[in-house]
Amino acid sequence: MASHEFILTISCPDRPGIVHAVTGFLAQHNFNIVDSQQYGDPTSKRFFMRVHFAQLGGSDPKEVSDLRNSFDATAKSMSMDFEVTSNAHKPRVLIMVSKIGHCLNDLLFRHSTSQLRIEVPLIVSNHPEFQALADTYKIPFHHLPVTAATKAEQEAKILGLVKEHNIELIVLARYMQVLSPTLCTAMSGKIINIHHSFLPSFKGAKPYHQAYDRGVKIIGATAHFVTSDLDEGPIIEQNVVRVGHSQSPKELTTEGSNVESNVLATAVKWVTERRVLMNGAKTVVFN
Repeated sequence: MASHEFILTISCPDRPGIVHAVTGFLAQHNFNIVDSQQYGDPTSKRFFMRVHFAQLGGSDPKEVSDLRNSFDATAKSMSMDFEVTSNAHKPRVLIMVSKIGHCLNDLLFRHSTSQLRIEVPLIVSNHPEFQALADTYKIPFHHLPVTAATKAEQEAKILGLVKEHNIELIVLARYMQVLSPTLCTAMSGKIINIHHSFLPSFKGAKPYHQAYDRGVKIIGATAHFVTSDLDEGPIIEQNVVRVGHSQSPKELTTEGSNVESNVLATAVKWVTERRVLMNGAKTVVFN
């Protein structure tokens, strides 16, 4: 049963004996390893590990808090940063959107069909266009307009909603506003954005039209964590599609929308399954 299964993720200075310490702890506490992945980075000299393990015997599942407390001594002996979560836990995700809805629509469908094991307590937008879509999925929709003058006030409301709804992750599904350093810091490592990164540096509202004018042959997208440096956060997932000279700006936009939706959904899946670990300005992804 998933309620008897857990995910342990660790990051620590690389040294001999880490895997032995982790597996020894799990064996000592009567757990069986379902899946285990690890990586030692030769550049950062750090070791990363994700272990999916299950409780053997006993009718009552172990408490996550008890597991964290029990593992703490092992973690301290290896200078580990670690997290233990129940495999049954569905992270609570806030989706933010502006006027372009393909990523929002894709995420909501995947959520409704359990392709994404998440909870979506609310949707926030600076425009009212997708109220009806949110209503279709019976998810509360919060219209929070924003201008340069009201940005701080609007973001304070967002942080209030994050606290009220115990939000663990924010997903920017084509939310066309630059987040302030205050919000980025408050939710550091907990905001994902999607960006049409494989285009040349086409800025503005119509990047695919600019791509058409330049005759690009590959378009794609990058999902990344948000930092105060615009579109420069650690990369989670990327993908590309080939395009040709005969495709119109509208067709390029459609191809771009598809790859953006897929890349963002994949990133949300991996992050909420605790498969993504920070490694400085990069990530380690156990997929």
